Amino acid sequence: MKIDYLQALKRIDTAQGAWVLQGQEPLLEQNLLDQLRAHWQNQGIERQRHEIQSVSDWKTVFNALNSLSLFSDKLAIEAHGNIKPDAASLKLLKHYLQHNEQNLLVVVMPKQDTQSLKSAFFQTIEANAVLVSLNAPYPQDRQRILAVEAEKLGIQLNQTAWSWLLEHHEHNLLAAKNSLIRVSDTFSETNQIGVPELQSCLQDQSRYSTYDLSDELLKGNLAAAIKIYQYLLATGEAMSLILWTLSKEMRLLMQLYEQPHNALQLGIWKTRIQHYQQALRRIAPQQLLAWPNLLLRIDAAIKGVSKENAEQLVLQAIVEICREPLFYN
Repeated sequence: MKIDYLQALKRIDTAQGAWVLQGQEPLLEQNLLDQLRAHWQNQGIERQRHEIQSVSDWKTVFNALNSLSLFSDKLAIEAHGNIKPDAASLKLLKHYLQHNEQNLLVVVMPKQDTQSLKSAFFQTIEANAVLVSLNAPYPQDRQRILAVEAEKLGIQLNQTAWSWLLEHHEHNLLAAKNSLIRVSDTFSETNQIGVPELQSCLQDQSRYSTYDLSDELLKGNLAAAIKIYQYLLATGEAMSLILWTLSKEMRLLMQLYEQPHNALQLGIWKTRIQHYQQALRRIAPQQLLAWPNLLLRIDAAIKGVSKENAEQLVLQAIVEICREPLFYN
């Protein structure tokens, strides 16, 4: 079954079997995962997260799905990566879908090309499970999704304001949502938000963006990356958006190290392949192995699950990508 983001939101409470989330919109991925995690917590469902960095990792995932702990009768597993199961793992997937419907496997992948979506893995998912598209290709789709976010915040925008907001953020939904949060804080008692209100809140905060941070990270410009990071913090950029930026670049670098000839298939733009290759040349392989755990620590710190300082951990990640000796042995 193929469904879109808004349809998926309505099915959170009944999700079981396997869901594959694929797309290029971090806001949609973040929202869906947050809703799923909240549901699992409310229902007392055990949750695990696995990083798919090689085909062999799939066996670990399916072993876990068939091995419940003594303290739970249901299990939800998140599997993050861009490596599809091989033939042996595909058999394990089919067996799981036929015999273990109470558990839930959520596979989170970047946007897949047309050829990849025709593979045996995606055909199996579409026929026996749920394939969720995390894309919003048209302006009306993006506005519809953001209207739900605006409603949660208790604000309304007129049509001109919607057009301005989407154009201002070059259709980046996560950045647009963060701007809605700023506007709601500033104009909480305004009945309808127009362009003047948006401009007064946002135009003075357009000096740097997370895209600028990505560029400096790949170039290894530590001083510039820290300067942009400090600016983003000072202007109230959401830590979740900064983490998404770091996570995207770190995961692409890890995947490119494993698959050096598959840059385009990994979703790296042709014009940026050289930047990723140059970044890998200055990063030690053993350094890459520690990145998934660092990202998990940042995520936990942002959500208040751990007592670590999220801002310091993000700074550590920035240093790691720029390959400076600080925090690295």
